[in-house]
Amino acid sequence: MKNSFLSLALLLAAPAVAQAQAPATALNLDLERVNHQTNSPVGWTSAPRPEYQVAIDSLTRHDGRYALRMQSTTANWDGKAFGVSTLRIPVSFQGKTVKLTGYLKTEKVDKGYAGLWLRVDGEDGMLGLNNMSKENVHGTTDWKAYTISLPLGDQAQTIYVGGLLPGSGTMWLDQLSLTVDDQPLAQAPPKAVKHYKAEQDTAFRHGSGIALDNLSKAQIENLAVLGRVWGFVKYYHPAVARGDYNWDAEMLRILPKVLAAKTTAERNAVLSAWLTGLGPVPACATCREPKADEVRLQADLAWLTDKSQLGPALSQQLTYLRQNRNQDSNYYVRSAPNVGNPLFVHEEVYAQPATPDAGLRLLALYRYWNMIEYFFPYRYAIGEDWQKVLPEFIPQFAAARTDEQYRLAALVIIARIHDTHANVYGSDKILAAYKGTLHAPVQVRFVEGQAVVTDYFHETLGPATGLQKGDVVLAVDGVKVTDLIKARQPLTPASNEPTQLRNMARDLLRGNTDKTTLLIRRAGRDFPVTIGRVPAAQLNLGLNNGTPDPKAPFWKLLPDNVGYLSLGTIRQAELPEAMAKLKNTKGLVIDIRNYPAEFVVFSLTKYLSGKPVPFVRFSEPQPDYPGVFLSTPVTSVPGTQDAPYAGKVVILVNELSQSQSEYTTMALRAVPGAKVVGSTTAGADGNVSTIMLPGNITTMISGIGVYYPDGRETQRVGIVPDVVVQPTIAGIQAGRDEVLERAVQLIEAK
Repeated sequence: MKNSFLSLALLLAAPAVAQAQAPATALNLDLERVNHQTNSPVGWTSAPRPEYQVAIDSLTRHDGRYALRMQSTTANWDGKAFGVSTLRIPVSFQGKTVKLTGYLKTEKVDKGYAGLWLRVDGEDGMLGLNNMSKENVHGTTDWKAYTISLPLGDQAQTIYVGGLLPGSGTMWLDQLSLTVDDQPLAQAPPKAVKHYKAEQDTAFRHGSGIALDNLSKAQIENLAVLGRVWGFVKYYHPAVARGDYNWDAEMLRILPKVLAAKTTAERNAVLSAWLTGLGPVPACATCREPKADEVRLQADLAWLTDKSQLGPALSQQLTYLRQNRNQDSNYYVRSAPNVGNPLFVHEEVYAQPATPDAGLRLLALYRYWNMIEYFFPYRYAIGEDWQKVLPEFIPQFAAARTDEQYRLAALVIIARIHDTHANVYGSDKILAAYKGTLHAPVQVRFVEGQAVVTDYFHETLGPATGLQKGDVVLAVDGVKVTDLIKARQPLTPASNEPTQLRNMARDLLRGNTDKTTLLIRRAGRDFPVTIGRVPAAQLNLGLNNGTPDPKAPFWKLLPDNVGYLSLGTIRQAELPEAMAKLKNTKGLVIDIRNYPAEFVVFSLTKYLSGKPVPFVRFSEPQPDYPGVFLSTPVTSVPGTQDAPYAGKVVILVNELSQSQSEYTTMALRAVPGAKVVGSTTAGADGNVSTIMLPGNITTMISGIGVYYPDGRETQRVGIVPDVVVQPTIAGIQAGRDEVLERAVQLIEAK
């Protein structure tokens, strides 16, 4: 999880109510146009939070008739929420820098700060954020002008401006102005809108009309070669990268000719003529091989020179294309700003019909296989030859004629990359119905190799089932759990076995009937129990992520002067106060058996280390050389200028620790003397990249590689603890946290 934006960036990620493009003079930056029914400025929107009141104020103002007042309510403010008001401005202008100036006044702002905020978004999310957290405006202050700025850039599509109060008290906001390159917004030159030829080709938007019935072995091989060539050309050919061709449509046009080819030579001739039709590829003066010591992963392109498979002409064309590949931006992929993971853009989702026809299903396979081939940093760790996976799945996707069959085929190939970040996401009704729309109110996890009841998802419905913590589930509706696990493994993406069991446990008691019969083992006795199922909305399924109560305090003192931090509820704004109170404890337990509520990799480690310590390096894809991943310099945790925390540091992890949790653990482990206690983590680190497949299927991959400074793996391996401690069934029955107990023992040991 490389992204180091302030966590508030994520909290502000939801866009405001959209408004039409308006002249600069009509944007209501001066707050003078008011909707008196809502008592709010026209065009602005405020997050509806019970902890804050946001309204126009005609009594306290800096200029004109009105200012915007934001005030915490003493009855409801919990010290964690924040107030925000926002104006959305579409970017129809161009420039290098955008600046927001505004006047602020505060009264008794505490436990946080007041500020302006400015965010620039592109097509794929946030490009930059400035929220004045560093200025730390608090207490009671009179009107004062503040200015914040961000790079604008060619990718900018939307600007959000406004006021922000992550704290108690009252703030006023007035007289905002926006400039581009130090000129008024109204004088900014218009932004040129780029149009691509690929966008005009909509021939197959609602289907291909292609059937793939009774494929012969030769046809499957021909289709595999087409898929490899299509993907290589998609990312390497300058004309395709310019957006001159809708490459989906071009594949569907050539597909019937490839299917009809009677011989290998005929197939290769079809493909060679296809590439020739794209026009000449100019010689590339900047195409060089990277230095060997910079390369973490090479492109897998040995097949280009297999003349027995491709023939001399086609092999020569493809080899030349590799040597003279596209070096400019690519219509279909680019790097995420500030991070480097791939952003797959301009990929049609073909949402109608829900089950794409055979041609579009083959397109889905080609698209996914090639994205893994060229942009998955852990392709080498998949555990099998990815080249052989393509022909294996062609008949499976061809035969997947129903909604359910198609999604299951997609889920199976997604699981084959062994990445816990990879799954089918979103409200996919087909898969939800397949897995079951109803849930039992008890949590099950695998402990000592068995499915064990560990908690309840509802304080009354859970105990009402009669199940007790520590009960072992042996069978569900007459099917042994061992058989269920064996059947579901191919459909359960995960980096390693503990995490795969974690995911299967979450769905073990799901179903479409309101009751299920279980075979339970308790105290050496086996007996059946019938329990009810309810919709997910009635349950606290968030327990699956390891955080019982998101509103719970994130720090506390354990007996015998041991400090405890839970990152599942941690708050940046309260961290200085917490660390001050925990400073003199004999040891600090940092619990990351959860997903951090906020990004604290650098803000937390600065209290713990007396000097910078290297802890991570990354590998990033190269859009100008698809398939190659280059290593980045090592990143270090910061050292504090004050005396670092003097007690022992113990970090708790298990299979719930994933992605940002693992990245945070790597940073904390670099603190001198720190120990990691628990069990192997999920083994999926690095910022995620979204992939859209035909049929409107959403999946993801880990988009950058994450490694220790010496190059050791984290993917699939996870964070291996210094001291391995796993829960036991006896411990669960007794209500003990055996991992935490062991951590305290380490701290208390001399």
